[in-house]
Amino acid sequence: MKNKYAAHYWPNLKLATPVVLSQAGQMLVNVADTVMVGRVGTIPLAAASFANSIFINVLVLGMGISFALTPLVGKAFGARDKKECAYWFQQGIFANLIIGVLLTLVAGAIVWAMPYMGQEDGVAEAAIPYYLLLIASIIPLQLFNSYKQFAEGLSNTRIAMFITIGGNVLNVFLNYVFIYGHFGAPALGLVGAGIGTLVSRIVMALVFVWLSYQIRLFKDYRGFYVTRFSTSAFVRIWRLGLPIGLQSVIEVFAFSLGSIMMGWLNAVSLAAHQIVLSMASVTYMMSSGLASATTIKVSILRGRKEYAALKDSAFASLHLVILFMTAMSVLFLLLRYWLPSLFVDEQEVINVAASLMLVAGLFQISDGIQVVALGILRGLEDVVMPVIGAGVAFLLIALPTAYLSTFTLDIGPMGIWIGYLSGLVSAGSFLLWRFRMLYRKKYA
Repeated sequence: MKNKYAAHYWPNLKLATPVVLSQAGQMLVNVADTVMVGRVGTIPLAAASFANSIFINVLVLGMGISFALTPLVGKAFGARDKKECAYWFQQGIFANLIIGVLLTLVAGAIVWAMPYMGQEDGVAEAAIPYYLLLIASIIPLQLFNSYKQFAEGLSNTRIAMFITIGGNVLNVFLNYVFIYGHFGAPALGLVGAGIGTLVSRIVMALVFVWLSYQIRLFKDYRGFYVTRFSTSAFVRIWRLGLPIGLQSVIEVFAFSLGSIMMGWLNAVSLAAHQIVLSMASVTYMMSSGLASATTIKVSILRGRKEYAALKDSAFASLHLVILFMTAMSVLFLLLRYWLPSLFVDEQEVINVAASLMLVAGLFQISDGIQVVALGILRGLEDVVMPVIGAGVAFLLIALPTAYLSTFTLDIGPMGIWIGYLSGLVSAGSFLLWRFRMLYRKKYA
């Protein structure tokens, strides 16, 4: 029994590592902003938390829709159909740019509601200019995601990793220049962080486009490109990608409402919440990288009709994520005071963050299981039931638990994170059950 899983551990890990670094890198943009803005003051840090808690919903919806390319390209790649791979790549670019424009318009409309979301004085006012710069990065990010998901569908996960690492280095440098005012630039604080994020995402997209004309990976498919937009292809991507995006949005929406509720307490709680959420987001995105690699493997094995290997590969990824998230849980618990001190100097914020780290440590394993199970189901193109499961877990279980724990039982900031814990345990249990049931029904 061990041997059949062991045969998949290293291949899955090898495929996942670049994806882990790439996707964690995208979240590290927000972490870098949080760390560097935290040195400016509590209000800018709370404003960054407020803006990011809204924008992250748009970000993950766009990313989720772009994820539709991976199983479509992966299945065609597994069947050795280059023409089909090229077709989905080009149609994916069309679809993601259209979706990027729509998301930009929707996100822009939210600006008008931000002053009325119950934040402390000065928080919304400081957040809006930063939020507008984040909105401007949506279209280049969707273009980057189109190239990234195509390359990953072909089992090449390294290109996006290198570009993302370079983008993060550029973002940190621009933050240093524009947040604090170096090399003759004005000290713009939180707005400077927004400038760094926007410029780095534009550069990442342009670099990927340029590389597509330089490397063999893309040249092998260029002879099959078409130039016409296909409505049917857009609908296929939309039908597959929208549930993926919605599932992600439901989870992030629950976390975002938690951020808004945290703001109802005070700016200190919101700042502490942003710190811990930033760290939990990194471990989540690293697990999500393994989930994306699992989607690639499952879709390719499905294209080859190697169903026994598909199951073994899926469970090998679950074993890996449990091991990783157990290690992260231990770190969160043991370093709960030291890690927040890397973000901010104010002891009151550190103390609140340390209490939240206790709960964050407890839900790491459940978080890892649910995200990898999602990756498995996406590789099987099973995307509707996970949306329903996410709705129940996060909207009907997590949010009510968070509100009751915080405001009715008067637990305080930790109550919101207890709600998160309940939602993640529920989601992980449901998605694991869904995979087992679906496999027995269709592939056993």
